[in-house]
Amino acid sequence: MILDQIIREAEEQLRERFAEIDRNEAVRTSQVLDAFREEGVSYRHFASTSGYGYDDVGRDTLERVYARIFHAEACLMRPHIASGTAALSHTLFGLSRPGERILSATGMPYDTLLGVLGLGKEPPAGSLREMNVAFDCVELKDGHIDADAVEAAIRDNTSLVIAQRSRGYSWRPSLMPEEFLELAERIHTNHPGIRLMVDNCYGEFVCRKEPTDFGADVCVGSLIKNPGGGIAPTGGYVVGRAEAVERVANRLTAPGLGRELGSYESTYRPFYQGLFMAPHTVAQALKTALLAARIFENLGFETTPPSAEKRADIIQAIRMESPERMVAFCQGIQHASPVDSQALPEPWNMPGYEDPVVMAAGTFVAGASIELSADGPIRPPYTVYMQGGLTYTHGKIALEEALRRMVQNGSLTIDK
Repeated sequence: MILDQIIREAEEQLRERFAEIDRNEAVRTSQVLDAFREEGVSYRHFASTSGYGYDDVGRDTLERVYARIFHAEACLMRPHIASGTAALSHTLFGLSRPGERILSATGMPYDTLLGVLGLGKEPPAGSLREMNVAFDCVELKDGHIDADAVEAAIRDNTSLVIAQRSRGYSWRPSLMPEEFLELAERIHTNHPGIRLMVDNCYGEFVCRKEPTDFGADVCVGSLIKNPGGGIAPTGGYVVGRAEAVERVANRLTAPGLGRELGSYESTYRPFYQGLFMAPHTVAQALKTALLAARIFENLGFETTPPSAEKRADIIQAIRMESPERMVAFCQGIQHASPVDSQALPEPWNMPGYEDPVVMAAGTFVAGASIELSADGPIRPPYTVYMQGGLTYTHGKIALEEALRRMVQNGSLTIDK
């Protein structure tokens, strides 16, 4: 009963924030629906293809729908892109040549991208570093892009500026789409030929516009995150300027073939349906994240973003201050999952990460971050990162179970 009261109190405090999310969902759903109607989406677009995939009307139409939603010239949307990291890797390789330099405007990127860049303790074979592509980064200033510092760090061989919209495994704010405007304008005005790439993972449909509306040359993301709506079974996308997207497509298939190649023998229906559901599903995930933030703030924990702040992505970071709390929280989320609820998450050395990671992910699509999950590296200050939630009701149930686990293992005391 005490846990139920804690949750009800947090919900009451969030009533107006939830209403804001509902209003954003209505706007974004209208945008998606308009794109579907303008491209004349029909049953024939769900049909499978095989072989080379030339003239695949389902694939090509879906890419045009994405381009319309992002107000972009072109899109590469493929089931063959295995993950968000894979989409980013294809983009980095497609937009970089030997002897050039990549500059990050948001500090060090997410852990799994370090291997692509050739950083870390043991750079893997085939990395950009092995191809003589250099990397440098500029830290955020008070949680925001430092355009002056980025400009000062640009060298003669800098060809690509990258920015990570989401916080990843960092205790810093995620970035609003409009925060890329000044950087994009400076790059395009003062450094013609340099492109701006935004890692848009976890951010799609959270706001009313996307980074391509504010000058990003390309945006990159995963279909088992926001834009897949919890229905797409795999895939990723690259959307933006046509010449940049085509270079990435040449990397994915072959130079000269680009976006013309690539079939899919299963149906495209989940990709269309997932995209249509995405604004609603993202709204459910945002409400779940807000509830988590407010609950733990009321219990005296530090969170980012705080529940009162405007959000740029679906990730909620909670500083647990101990590995016991992290593990108990993740075990509670796992126990309340519809899939693999019997599993007991424990920290393990996950490929691509520098530290052991504890991860709760009982999802219908394996690893889908738009479905409710929680994870984090086991390192001080022991921060857990929660994201997703196909329904707010499920998110609320899972949070109650996570609190119960923390109380049961003695890592949390509730004085109410």
